[in-house]
Amino acid sequence: MQVRPLGSALGAVVDELNLSTELGADDRQRVLDAFAQYQMLFFPAQSLTPDDLKRIAGYFGNVAQYPYAADLAGHPGVTEVIKAEHDEINFGGVWHSDTTYTPNPPVASLLYSRVLPPVGGDTLFANMYMAWDALSPGLQRLLRKRNGVSTSALRSSTGNNMRGKYKRSMKVEHVDNNDLTATHPVARVHPVTGKTALYVNSAHTKNFEGMTEEESRPLLEFLFTHLKQPEFVTRLQWQPDSIAIWDNRCTQHYALNDYHGHRRVMHRVTIESRNAETR
Repeated sequence: MQVRPLGSALGAVVDELNLSTELGADDRQRVLDAFAQYQMLFFPAQSLTPDDLKRIAGYFGNVAQYPYAADLAGHPGVTEVIKAEHDEINFGGVWHSDTTYTPNPPVASLLYSRVLPPVGGDTLFANMYMAWDALSPGLQRLLRKRNGVSTSALRSSTGNNMRGKYKRSMKVEHVDNNDLTATHPVARVHPVTGKTALYVNSAHTKNFEGMTEEESRPLLEFLFTHLKQPEFVTRLQWQPDSIAIWDNRCTQHYALNDYHGHRRVMHRVTIESRNAETR
C-alpha cells in the first residue's frame, strides 16, 4: 500500500491495495489515517461488486440511503448515477457538500466508475479547511456565531435537478415529497481532526439562521465565490473501475458536465456516521 498526494490542496492516490478482499486491521487503519490527512482518497484499478462497495463504505461508517435517488436493483444502499448521451443536465454539477439539508449529513461519499466518456467528466474537490483559514479574523469571528439554513428546494435550479429532464436516465424517488430543511454551523469543527471547515454551499444553503434570504445573500455569495478559489481545488481525472471517497465534513465537490453526447455511469454509496461523536 502506497499513498501519494494527488494535489497540493487535498487528495491522495492509494496504490498497491486490493479492495476486492477484506482489509486487515493495519491496512484499514492506514486508510483511515490517510483519509483524515488528505480528505479525499482515490483507489485506481479496482474490480468491485456492489457488495464490495458497501463493505468498503463500512470501513468509514454506516451505509445510508440517499434521499432522492433510487437504489440499484437488488443492492440497497447503492445508487446508480447516470448521465446518458442525450442528457443535458448532470448530477452534482454545482459546488456542494452532500445533502446538508438533512439533520445529520453524510460523513463521506463513495463513487465507483463504471462507464466513462472518452474525455471529460472529471470531478473537482475543494478544501474547506483552507477556505476557512483564508478568511480574515474579523469575518471568522462573525461566522462562528452563525448557522446556515440548507434546503433541498434549491437543487432544481443548481444542476442537481431530480425532476424533469434528468429523471429520464437516473431512477429517482420521493421527489414530490416535501422539501427537507436543516440548520448547521457555518464554522464546522471536524470531530476527528479538530480543524475548522467552512460549511456553506451554493447548492443547498439559502440563508443564515435569524436572517432573511435577502439579508444573507451578499455574504453567502462572497463565501460561495471564495471557497472555489483554484488554490483550494484538486481536479480528479477518473480512470476505469476506480473509487473515490471524500469527507463531506471538510470538502466540497463539483462534477464537470463537459462530455455531451457520451455516457457516464457511476455507482455511489452514501456513508453516515456510526455515532454522534464523529458526525
